[in-house]
Amino acid sequence: MTTETLPQNKKASNQRQMITGIVLLAIGLLMFVLFARGTQPGQEAKFGMNLSNNAETIPIPDLILPVQPSLYALIAITIFLGGWQLARGIRSTGLLIGIVAFSFVAAFLIWATKDQSFNLVGMLSSSLVRATPIALAALCGVISERAAVVNIGIEGTMLLAAEAAVVFATVTNNLWVGLLTAILTGGLIAAIHAILVIRFRVDQIVSGVAINIFGTGTTSFLSSRFLEKNIDALNNSGTFQIIPLPLLSKIPIIGPIFFQNNIIVYLMIILVVIIHILLFYTPWGLRTRAVGEHPKAADTLGINVYFMRYVNVIIGGMIAGLGGAYFTIGSVGRFDQDMTAGKGFIGLAAMIFGKWNPIGAFSSSLIFGFADSLQVKMQILGVNIPSEFLQMAPYIVTIIVLTGIVGRAIPPAADGTPYEKQ
Repeated sequence: MTTETLPQNKKASNQRQMITGIVLLAIGLLMFVLFARGTQPGQEAKFGMNLSNNAETIPIPDLILPVQPSLYALIAITIFLGGWQLARGIRSTGLLIGIVAFSFVAAFLIWATKDQSFNLVGMLSSSLVRATPIALAALCGVISERAAVVNIGIEGTMLLAAEAAVVFATVTNNLWVGLLTAILTGGLIAAIHAILVIRFRVDQIVSGVAINIFGTGTTSFLSSRFLEKNIDALNNSGTFQIIPLPLLSKIPIIGPIFFQNNIIVYLMIILVVIIHILLFYTPWGLRTRAVGEHPKAADTLGINVYFMRYVNVIIGGMIAGLGGAYFTIGSVGRFDQDMTAGKGFIGLAAMIFGKWNPIGAFSSSLIFGFADSLQVKMQILGVNIPSEFLQMAPYIVTIIVLTGIVGRAIPPAADGTPYEKQ
C-alpha cells in the first residue's frame, strides 16, 4: 500500500463513519415520530412469556412494560450511538447495527402492543419454524458454494421435493417414506445440475434458472392435473407430530422455542452444527474450502477437484430436498402450487448475509423467519398498517441484506468458476 493510498482510505473511513452516524440519528428521530409521538402516559404493553395451553414448560410471569418510558429509552440508545459514531466512531459496525436494529424492532413491538397482549414466546417459536426451510436452503448454498459451484436452482429443487414427499407419503401412508423421497429427489436434481456445470461446464446460473423453471412448471402441471383431483389418494399425507424433548422442553422461553418441534426442525438444527464442524474442523472441510478458494493448488496437492464438487453439490441438493419436505409433510400435509414462495431465494440471501458460514447462515435465517412471523402477528393485532406492507417485510429484509448495508460478504475466490484440469 502506497503512502498516497493511506490518506484516501482514512478519508473514506471517516466518510463512512459520518454517514453511519447521521443514519443512526435519523433512525432515532424516525422512531420518535412513528412510535413515541402518538403514545399516552400510563399505557402498557403486555408480552406473553408462555405458550398458551402448553403443559410442558414451567410457567413464568408475563412481561409488562410501560410504553412511553420504554420507547424513550430505546430512542435515547439509538441517538446516543449515532452521536458516538459521529464523534468517535465505533469499530464493530456489525454490533452497532445489531443494537440499533434490536432497538427499532423492540420499539415497533412495544408501540404495536400498547394496551394489548402479545405472545412473544409464541412469535419467537414461530420464527424458528418459519426459518427452517430458509436455513436448509442456505445450508445447501453454503455447502455447494464452498466448493465453488453456484446453485440458484434451490427454489425449484424444494418444490419438486415437496411434491414428491407428499405424494409418496400419502400413497404409502408413511411420512418417513415421504421424507426419504424428498431427500433423494433433491439429491437427484442436484446431481443433474452438477453434471451440467462440472462435466459439461454449462453456465451455472443458466442451469439453476432452468431447474427453477422446470420445478415450477412440473409441479404446477402435476398438481392441477392429478393432485387436485385426487386429494385423498395423492395429496393428504398428514404431518410429523411435535416431539417435546424430555427436561429440555420444560425450560422457560428456550424450551418452547427450540425443544418442542417436529423432526424436520430438529434435523435442521443438527445439520447446522454438523456442517459447521465438518467444514472447519475436518480434512473433508479443508479440501472443500481449498477447492472453492484455489482449485488449481488443490489439484496440485492431489485433491480430486471434480469429485469434491460433485459430492458437495449432491449433499447440498439432499439438504434442499429436506427443506422441500418441510412445506408439505412438515407443515400442512398437502401440496399447493408455488408453496415455497421464494424461500429458496431468501435462503441464498441468508447464505450471503451469513458469509458462507453455516452458523452465520442459520442466524441470518432466523432474521428472515422473524420478519415473516412478525407480519403475521401484526395482522392479528390489527396494527394500522396495510397488510400488503406487512407481507413485504421478509422481502424488504432480503433487499436490505443484498445491498450490503450490513457489511460486505466475500464469497470463495473460485465461486462460480468452472475448473478445467490442465
